[in-house]
Amino acid sequence: MRILSEREAACAATVEQLLVLHPSSWVSDILKPAGVSPSPTGVRANSVHLMALGEQENSEIRDSERGDLIKRVARRAYSDYLVSMNLAHLRSYREAYIRFDFPVTALVGPNGGGKSTVLGAAALIHEDVKPRQFFAKSGVYDKSMVNWRIEYEILEKQKPISRTASYPKSKWNRTAIKRRILTFGVARTLPATERKDLASFIGGAFKGFGETVLSQETIDAVESILGKEAQKYLLVSGNKKGDKQLYAARTTDGDAYSEFHFGAGEASVIRIVRDIEESPDGSLIVIEEIENGLHPIATRRLVEYLITVARRKSLQVIFTTHSNDALKPLPDEGVWACANGTLTQGKLDVNTLRTLTGEVNASFAIFVEDEFGERMALAAFREYSRLSGLSMLGVEVHQLGGAGTVRKLTIAHNENPSIAFKAMGIVDGDVPHEVDEQRHVYSFPGTGDPEIHVANAVASKLDSIAAKLALNLGLRTADQQRVADAVQTRLRTNRDPHLIFEQIGEDLDFLAGQAVANAFLTQWAQNYPEEVVALFENAVAVIPDHPGSLLEPLSDSAAQEPDAPAETVETGAASS
Repeated sequence: MRILSEREAACAATVEQLLVLHPSSWVSDILKPAGVSPSPTGVRANSVHLMALGEQENSEIRDSERGDLIKRVARRAYSDYLVSMNLAHLRSYREAYIRFDFPVTALVGPNGGGKSTVLGAAALIHEDVKPRQFFAKSGVYDKSMVNWRIEYEILEKQKPISRTASYPKSKWNRTAIKRRILTFGVARTLPATERKDLASFIGGAFKGFGETVLSQETIDAVESILGKEAQKYLLVSGNKKGDKQLYAARTTDGDAYSEFHFGAGEASVIRIVRDIEESPDGSLIVIEEIENGLHPIATRRLVEYLITVARRKSLQVIFTTHSNDALKPLPDEGVWACANGTLTQGKLDVNTLRTLTGEVNASFAIFVEDEFGERMALAAFREYSRLSGLSMLGVEVHQLGGAGTVRKLTIAHNENPSIAFKAMGIVDGDVPHEVDEQRHVYSFPGTGDPEIHVANAVASKLDSIAAKLALNLGLRTADQQRVADAVQTRLRTNRDPHLIFEQIGEDLDFLAGQAVANAFLTQWAQNYPEEVVALFENAVAVIPDHPGSLLEPLSDSAAQEPDAPAETVETGAASS
């Protein structure tokens, strides 16, 4: 076990004090899962993640579990499975392809982005689903449905088959497959008093035709998701057929209360879990807006349950969501973004999707590959705004998870006439084939990973800027030689460019890698204005009030160093 820092020890002591003062309150419920084991002497951290106050829990699904399920799908080790779909023509989609590489798939995107369209297309090819459930037609007002077409690749009883659903003129043509499918729409979170199917349960004389105790699997799952005891729940039949059902609960004192007095999220979770546990192995589960009525932590736990039960019962689950919490337990293979008639695999933050579709009030947007790209773009534009007099106000910078995605979504964003602001994409220097300057997709300087480019660029000027770099790192100017030595040593020994700043930080009293990266980016942007300006030079149609070319006037001043730091430089730095 590792020794906690002074800050973490203080946090742990505060947690311990709160637990002593409030052992049975909400404080205990929130803080105990943090895994804090403070001790009067020598405070240590458990192997469990120590959460700072306000920090959300991480997913409990292990990477190995996710990896096993991805491999199982790749091996086609399922009896029944929806492998892929091509939305050849469906609402805003044209030749939009989606693969279900993970048995639990989230469809994420803004309102009107097409999530429900994809969900409905997945359900449509199943015999138990009536087409009007997802694609109803209202006479002459829905003539656009003509020539809709969806193509499917499916495993049916372990055999790969192809199927098509089409709407050539007036009705759906489909060769539906026989597979059990459960659909949970947004109506599941309506208050029980507003649901017509429960009207017959209302009245003082109602007694019910039978009570069913929930299975132990259902009880365990509900307790895990809601964080409360679930032994009390019952399923009450409203008639002899048992086709009308209501949930109820009994307290330890023997009192009872019905679903009419449940929270909407509570009833929704119980119904979803119970129906899934009662379904046959290999079923398909589709859920609209999975987070409806749920706390963010309960949303994440519900998705974790879906992954666990998908593994245990060979199920396939597809759900729509606006929640980042629902995405946390999933791998990139299990997330598809729906926006502007395009489908993109990989985790995209919901706020990023709002920018992609123009739902935010921005002046312009910058799309990059990853977190370092986001930091580099911000540092570069901050310096560019200083040089050009442009404002930083309204600039949105988002990471999209890959060069191909940056190129694809930047172009789609700029070609959408309904979006009031433009975007530029910046990919890493090692993927020149993804650059398309005519459509505002550019690259960071260098021909490799931007981390190494920035590290080498700063290292080449350590003779003159080591003191400033030390100050940016929160150290003294007297530490400049130590900083220079750490940089040179790690550049010689580094094998993974993405780790270079973490490695430098380890040699400098374990500074955080993000802090080291920010310090290097500050010095890079200040000392290489020609590279900064070149990034934005041609984005005239993207950046409002673009100042035109700044490269020529910068040519004489590029070699000049920024103002010296206030603290006196005591010693020279090692040369690169």
